[in-house]
Amino acid sequence: MRKFLVLCGALLCFSLTAMAQESAATFAASSPAGEPASPATLAPSNRSAWQLGVGYQYQHFKVLGQDFHTSGFNTDVTRYLNNWFGIEGAVTGGFGHTGPSSTYPNLVAKSFFIGGGVHVAVPNSSRLEPWFHALAGWERFRFTQTSTIGVNSGPMVMAGGGVDYKFNDRVYWRFQGDFLGSRIESTVEKNYSFGSGLVFNF
Repeated sequence: MRKFLVLCGALLCFSLTAMAQESAATFAASSPAGEPASPATLAPSNRSAWQLGVGYQYQHFKVLGQDFHTSGFNTDVTRYLNNWFGIEGAVTGGFGHTGPSSTYPNLVAKSFFIGGGVHVAVPNSSRLEPWFHALAGWERFRFTQTSTIGVNSGPMVMAGGGVDYKFNDRVYWRFQGDFLGSRIESTVEKNYSFGSGLVFNF
């Protein structure tokens, strides 16, 4: 009987200790110091190691004597090495038409780019986070088959940046613009693109 009472007393002490710790944690969480960050004071140190972006991209090209634009997708993955510097890989694809000209009829145009490079973010405590990137890779164009042009490819550089609007630490909305420098012919073609989409941090 005495052992039973001692056991009950020990359990009661453990229960009271656990309740006291839980109450202290609840109080700390409800205090101003434990409140989640307000929209204007998001912690810049909450950087996730991986970032995935998916969205729409508009690209304008002037290559192979054709002046056209494409609409398509932009997908990129960034592995952050610290709070601001990461390695990025990107894939973009677009579809459009060249429009009729004196040389060619209205051609279907498709573009595809794959590349990688550096990604630099500017962490801060606001909802808006600027960033910059520079990628090098390979661009491939495919037009409606003709006797002169069809499939053409060559190196391309994508360099630019944008700004992410942070809904929370996990989901952002991205706006970006890029310079596209391709070398499909003997000279460097200077083109550009704009895009927008969602970014997921994990």
